[in-house]
Amino acid sequence: MSIFDKFKKKDDQSPAQPVLKSKSASKKQATPLAEAPASAPVEKVGPVGESQGVFIRPLITEKAAVLNQFNQYVFEVSGRVNKIEIARAFESRYGVKPLKVRIINHDGKFVRFGRSTGRTKNWKKAIIVLPAGKTIQVHEGV
Repeated sequence: MSIFDKFKKKDDQSPAQPVLKSKSASKKQATPLAEAPASAPVEKVGPVGESQGVFIRPLITEKAAVLNQFNQYVFEVSGRVNKIEIARAFESRYGVKPLKVRIINHDGKFVRFGRSTGRTKNWKKAIIVLPAGKTIQVHEGV
């Protein structure tokens, strides 16, 4: 009879523990969100900040050097970000709010390695325009 004892109702239940009769009521008590206050702030802060994963590297070319004279800086950025995210990440990293952000998508080129063919990866370039009188230090010693 000891095997069937676990299926029997216990008569010694205390009145402090209510007996749940419906499945929906048991689900409501099981969720931990019901205990948390509704006005709890949620912070979205990464380990390094907003610019983590947005900028890959600054592009240092002859054309980029000419654009630097007009307060325009060129960066290779992640393929998943848009202009607004780039502007926010630039402001958090360098402390300067950009006037304009332009994006250029570059398709990968087809290449050959002997008999086999392949393709380089697609990438995205961002040209960031700063206000007059504002500069940033992108590259030192070049």
